[in-house]
Amino acid sequence: MKKQLFALLTACLPVLASAQDQQIPTPQWRPVYHFTPAKNWTNDPNGLIYLNGEYHLYYQHNPYENKWGHMSWGHATSKDLLNWKHLPVAIPEIETKDTTTWIFSGCAVLDSKNTSGFGKNNQAPLVAIYTADLPKQERELQYVAYSNDGGTTFTQYSGNPVLDIQKKDFRDPSVIWMEEQQQWVMTVAVPHEHKLQFYASKDLKKWELLSEFGNQGDVRKIWECPSLTPLYIDGDPARKKWLLMISSGNPDESTGMQYFTGDFDGKTFTNDNTPSHQQFVDYGRTFYAAIPYNNLPGGRQMMLGWLMPFDTPTYPWRGQMSIPRDLALKTTSEGVRLYQQPADVLYKQLQTLPAANKLVLPQTTIRSNEISLVKGGKFNANANWADVTFTPGTATRFGLKLCQNKNNKSEIALAYNTSQQELSVTVTTPGKQPVVIDKLAVQPENGKLRLQVLFDRSSLEVFVNGGEKVLTTLVFPDAKATGWSVFAQDGDVKLETLKAWDLSK
Repeated sequence: MKKQLFALLTACLPVLASAQDQQIPTPQWRPVYHFTPAKNWTNDPNGLIYLNGEYHLYYQHNPYENKWGHMSWGHATSKDLLNWKHLPVAIPEIETKDTTTWIFSGCAVLDSKNTSGFGKNNQAPLVAIYTADLPKQERELQYVAYSNDGGTTFTQYSGNPVLDIQKKDFRDPSVIWMEEQQQWVMTVAVPHEHKLQFYASKDLKKWELLSEFGNQGDVRKIWECPSLTPLYIDGDPARKKWLLMISSGNPDESTGMQYFTGDFDGKTFTNDNTPSHQQFVDYGRTFYAAIPYNNLPGGRQMMLGWLMPFDTPTYPWRGQMSIPRDLALKTTSEGVRLYQQPADVLYKQLQTLPAANKLVLPQTTIRSNEISLVKGGKFNANANWADVTFTPGTATRFGLKLCQNKNNKSEIALAYNTSQQELSVTVTTPGKQPVVIDKLAVQPENGKLRLQVLFDRSSLEVFVNGGEKVLTTLVFPDAKATGWSVFAQDGDVKLETLKAWDLSK
C-alpha cells in the first residue's frame, strides 16, 4: 500500500489516531496462524523467497510506530509457514543530509549464476530489487541491494538507481529468471496510467524496456504490486500459461486484486481475453498486494498477501498477512480460471494437531436449527479452520455462525442464500441492525457447496468450491464472542462432511 491508499485508509478510520494515542492492547484480535509483526505497522509482503529449508518473509514495516511511515523491510522466517521467527529489520530507510529514501515494495531473487557479480566465496547472492521512494523529491526509482549472509543483512548497490523513468509513481518491481532467454525479466507498475512495463537484464543492474501492457481489465483504481507467474493448465506441462496479477480493485470497487491469463514470449504479454474482460483474485475488500514466492522446490507456485486493516485499530501491531495460497489454473466452462487453495504445507501441520484439537461431524440433516461446534473446552478461542460441504435443501440460508455470544446475541454469519445464490458475511452486534460487509455470487458445484473457512481472531478467509472463488475480510469481535456453529434457516440442508481444527495455543 502506498501513499494514495494510506490516505484512503485513514479517511475510513477516524478513530485510528485516538486509539493509537491510547495504546490499548488488543490481544483478542492478534491472529494465531496468520503472520503479524511483534509490534508496529506492516503492509505489503516483499521479497518472498525459499532458501535452505526456510521461507523468508520480508514486509513493509514501520519500525518505530503503529502507523504507516518510515517504510523499511521487516523480516521473518519460518520452516512450516505457521510458526514465524521475528528478525531485525533487513533493509532500513535511508536518511542522509539531503534526502530520505523509503524502502517500498519489491522482490528478492537467488542469483544462482552470480550474473550480478555480487556473490562471494562461490556462494550465490540474494538480490533484492525494490522501489526507492524519495518523498522530498516526489520520485520513485528502482534500487538493488544484495545479501551474502542468507538474507539477514543487505548492502546497497553503489550504482543505484538501476532504473529511473523520471516518474512520481513508478513502483513494485517483480523479477523472475527466464532460462530460455537467459535473462532476468522485471514487471513494474506505472500506477496512474494503469500500465505495466516489462524490462530485461542480464545482470540485475542494466535494464532494457521490452514492452508495455495496460488499460485492460479493471481500471477504476491505480495499478500496483504486479507479478508474472508461469503455470500449467490443469497441471499439464504441454499447456503453459502466464498468470499476471495486479493490485487494484475488487468487483465492488473496493481495494482488491485482478488477474489476467495469457502468453509471454520473454518480451510481450498477450491477454487471453478481450481488453474489457475482468477477473478478480479475491471477492473481499481486504486482500491486497499479494506476490508469489520465489525459488520454491518442485515448481510449486504459492503466494502471500496483505490483509488491509480497514475497520478497527489493533495494538501493539497493525496489519497481518493472509495465509499462503497455492496457485493453479484450471479449465472451466467459462474458460481458464485461477484457483487458490490454502498452502499444502499448512495442511500437513493440521495433521500433527492432537486429537482434542480435531472435530469431525458425521453426515446429517440440519432442519431450521444450529449445531454448536464448541467441543470439550476446545474450539472456543476464535482460531479455527473448517472444511465443510453442504447439499442445499429447502433452507433459505445455511452456513456457519462465527464469533457467537449467546448473552448479547452477537454473531458473524457466513451464510449462503439459496434463492440469490450468494455467499455473504453478515455482522450482528447488540442494539444494531445486521450489516452485510462482504458477499459473492457462487453456484453449487455438482449440487454441493464446499466451504473452507479459516477464521483467525480477526481475519476470515473463505475458499469456495475448492478455490473457485475466495472471499477474505476482517472482523473484530468482542473478546467474549467465541462460540461457533453450523446452521440452517427456514428449512433443511444436508451436511455432507465437516472437519474442523482448533489452532489456538
